[in-house]
Amino acid sequence: MADPTIQTFCCTHSNNTDVAFKIMNEFDTDAYNIVCIVSSTLGILGAIYQILPREEFTHNHKWFSLSAKRGRKIIVWLAFADLLASLGVFIRSTIWISYKNIMPSVNDDSSVVFCAISSALTQYFYTATWIWTLCYALDMRRILKQKESKTLLYHLVSWVTPAILTTIGLLLLYIPDADCFTPSPYSVTILRYLPNYLATYAPIAAVMIANPCLYRASTRDMEELITSASGQHTIKEREIIRAIKIKFSVINIVFYVCWLPNLLNGILIWTLWFHFDTSITSIWYVMALLNPLQAVFNCIVYRRWSSGTERVILPWRQIVGVDSVGSNGSSKSSLDDTVREEIYPLLQNTPTNSVNLYKSLS
Repeated sequence: MADPTIQTFCCTHSNNTDVAFKIMNEFDTDAYNIVCIVSSTLGILGAIYQILPREEFTHNHKWFSLSAKRGRKIIVWLAFADLLASLGVFIRSTIWISYKNIMPSVNDDSSVVFCAISSALTQYFYTATWIWTLCYALDMRRILKQKESKTLLYHLVSWVTPAILTTIGLLLLYIPDADCFTPSPYSVTILRYLPNYLATYAPIAAVMIANPCLYRASTRDMEELITSASGQHTIKEREIIRAIKIKFSVINIVFYVCWLPNLLNGILIWTLWFHFDTSITSIWYVMALLNPLQAVFNCIVYRRWSSGTERVILPWRQIVGVDSVGSNGSSKSSLDDTVREEIYPLLQNTPTNSVNLYKSLS
């Protein structure tokens, strides 16, 4: 999981009286690592499923361009970051459960280095998933506003920002030495711990606040688009808008389910800083379960929902071309469905005769 509390356990422990040692003495690390291994395995499988290419349609249509597929590209980069984050959790937990050294001793420099690096990489890639999630919501808004994609900017923000946040947070925690639990003035303790917590929880909170606002604005844009394209607001148009609202709501709910326990843990840690209760460790199991499962949930919420419009290309399966359609009418209908799914991969397949969603965007 991605949590600053676990990262503090990478510090050396020169005595058996500090708070972290007492917590871990009562904490079932084997059970925790098993949960991490199971959930990260599922996360790896889910991310690989998302990354696998989908069957490409060979229809000659102007919408099959980079702009038409940009939503899918963001989803793939989100899955790639999820894959590496889940892989980091899996490797770290496997080694911890094998060597029983989740808390390095005072002279165990190799364990400190491994713990710090693995935690930093996991933190980095999970932060990247949060920013890619935000970029998807932003790009959805830009599509509906008929604006160009900012692919380069998305990559810069999604890969550079996590590097800056992770580096600052962990450097202040581990430098000049990895003995984080040396008695020190309260102000020094705050300066050492707080930046790492802020670097972790600020992006999560930002996405939780920004994404619902962006999707709400995108829903209004879609309502205007549908109304202007069709000139009416019938039951079919209302069904489209309802499907959009459901999809956007599910995306937000999945993010909240996966990362709200982390925010709650951070609030409890700082609220109970001087009166820490070991019962708080129960929430760590929830975090260990839900954080890697983000990749699995994303397979559900970001996939194309209409049957027959998406087929995963497995490495061992021969790619079969798309069968030609018998009539011009059915070919056009199939093409419209495909174009709709490529441009709006979040949305359910809606009736093609209800409204031409692309007429005003052409």
